Amino acid sequence: MSVSTAQGRLLEGDEATAASPPPHARAPPSSRYKGVVPQPNGRWGAQIYERHARVWLGTFADEAAAARAYDVAALRFRGRGAAANFPGPADAAEMAFLAARPKAEVVDMLRKHTYDDELRQELRSGGSGGDRSSLGLVVLPRVALFEKAVTPSDVGRLNRLVVPKLHAEKHFPPLQEGAAADAAPVLLAFEDVGVGDGKVWRFRYSYWTSSQSYVLSRGWSRFVREKGLAAGDTVAFSQARSPTARLWM
Repeated sequence: MSVSTAQGRLLEGDEATAASPPPHARAPPSSRYKGVVPQPNGRWGAQIYERHARVWLGTFADEAAAARAYDVAALRFRGRGAAANFPGPADAAEMAFLAARPKAEVVDMLRKHTYDDELRQELRSGGSGGDRSSLGLVVLPRVALFEKAVTPSDVGRLNRLVVPKLHAEKHFPPLQEGAAADAAPVLLAFEDVGVGDGKVWRFRYSYWTSSQSYVLSRGWSRFVREKGLAAGDTVAFSQARSPTARLWM
């Protein structure tokens, strides 16, 4: 009987030990920032709620970066008076940049970590998007730029579309040929003419010295898959006939 009792105490102790997770398995501490949640892998997630539904804004290595992503989303979703992690007067140019874009596009930029680059590029070009008050869903008159017949290598494993030099230098932002490999990339955003919900495709635009060609990469393979592109198909590029000079494809 005493043996049975001792075994019972031992089993109870084992169960108590098993019920207590090791230190590394315990839930990470909560964040001090609004809209930021810790991840099991040590990174930080950002989220915002829209009509009682969670909108995931992506994961970030730095807690403050996740907090900044929440602030950006809050400005777009709730306006200038939104509660923010880093309160302060909202920059007018950034507010115009946000107001000119659908919520889905802003979320996509945050998830892909391209928001700061695209904002910087917009400000550098002098654009404000002020006449896009309808959040990008207005139909603007467009002018055709050029068409590119897709080659086998364009839809192959290189994940890039070669843009003819004549059209690249005429219609796209200027690039420094032979620029350092670690130079800041130029990101080009193209609205999808075949989708009516403001879907935007983003590609890295660069000059490849190895082939001496202008290319759209990083994101191109996804475009190829979703559109089912094959060699011989044609991709048409157009641009808004307005001060914002939005691009379509």
